[in-house]
Amino acid sequence: MRHTERVTRRRARARARGVIAAVCAVAVIAVIAGLIAVATRPSAADAPLSASPAAAAPTADGSDVEAEWLERVSAETEIPERALAAYARADLDARSVFGCTVGWNTLAGIGYVESRHGTLQGGAVDDDGVARPAIIGIPLDGTNQTMDIADTDGGVLDGDTEGDRAVGPLQFIPETWTTWGVDGDGDGAVDPHDIDDAALTAARYLCRQHATLTGAASWIEAIRSYNDTGDYQRQVAEAATRYGDAG
Repeated sequence: MRHTERVTRRRARARARGVIAAVCAVAVIAVIAGLIAVATRPSAADAPLSASPAAAAPTADGSDVEAEWLERVSAETEIPERALAAYARADLDARSVFGCTVGWNTLAGIGYVESRHGTLQGGAVDDDGVARPAIIGIPLDGTNQTMDIADTDGGVLDGDTEGDRAVGPLQFIPETWTTWGVDGDGDGAVDPHDIDDAALTAARYLCRQHATLTGAASWIEAIRSYNDTGDYQRQVAEAATRYGDAG
């Protein structure tokens, strides 16, 4: 009996050592994986601060964007094709109408940061270009690190009669929309929830100070006029650079 008990105890200790060794190995692997993740994650210093405006492939007559380009770039970037078409057409129009190079990827970068291209809240941009359900931001009342903006539209655009809220897939403040909003698809309406209108309005707004956004300084100044924070600038720059590389 004593011999059997000693053998059993030895086996138990061996099993315990095996378990401890396995746990230690897993812990070491986890630490190494964490160190690798930290080492390979882009730091804020490495993240791009600006993006180079990219041009979509136009049709032969220059009046629209090539369908094949839209299909390919949508697949590579995971930007919904309807939203991508709005960004690309707005850039073409900005070049021809405003004489300003914005870059479809710049508009797409803003669209990604503001509303994930109209897909926030489980929504989508429909074939007619309208984001449904309507994307309405939080109250701009000075809380939650927001500006305090009194109501400027009587609730017509944002449904709020006490204060303003950003609206649409590119999140325009009602007062800004009233000043800069344009009809981007020729349907006779100027609607911040219509991504064609919103994209061309964003291009017009970004171009108001510079004839082109091809230089880093003008690009950064334009983006900071849209939302004046370094974090926002970096997020848009990172997305716009990623999209531009694909297109």
